[in-house]
Amino acid sequence: MNAPAQLQRALAELLGDARLGVATLPGSELRLWLIDAANMDRAFSPDETRRILEEPPYWCFCWASGLVLARWLAEHPHWVRGKRVLDFGAGSGVAAIAAARAGALEVMACDLDPLALLACQANAALNGVELSYSADFFQETDRFDLIIVADALYDRANLPLLDQFLSRGREALVADSRVRDFRHPLYQRLALLDACTWPDLAEPAEFRQVSLYHAQRS
Repeated sequence: MNAPAQLQRALAELLGDARLGVATLPGSELRLWLIDAANMDRAFSPDETRRILEEPPYWCFCWASGLVLARWLAEHPHWVRGKRVLDFGAGSGVAAIAAARAGALEVMACDLDPLALLACQANAALNGVELSYSADFFQETDRFDLIIVADALYDRANLPLLDQFLSRGREALVADSRVRDFRHPLYQRLALLDACTWPDLAEPAEFRQVSLYHAQRS
């Protein structure tokens, strides 16, 4: 199976020898186009490091929080069944795809990065589901039953987004491994779950612990 051409070209511009391949996620039936793990076994040149920092290819990894959220929805489909769902900062689309497979009425993948939206499209096709797409969360109307979010709180400066999620959806499910135990009156932690980014980046153990939070607006 050939990798999506536009995504492969974009990845090669960052890392000349990098290749996309289909990976089955651990503990899941989902498959995604992700960077080949073999590409992570060498040192990056200064130019490659600079390019990666300037344009991080988040979409070619399945981050631990996204994997946790996808597994959660597969195991607890009542969270999304028959509902309108928006996946904020969708990245590879893993959580959006899991929601669609779990029986959501509609799933919108939302991401500022056009390459992420292309990755979502390619991965949705790979898993036999249909998604809709948006590049601007704030242009969407308040019509969603649930906003799902993975790894959007990597900086505490992003915490105001917690209120914004509830401006477009009646409920929110937020998975995050970076910012822990934030105090917000509407958000309660449901679980602390283990996962790792795929391909495995050998991240510190603390980033393999993912907190899952739920909020419902009053």
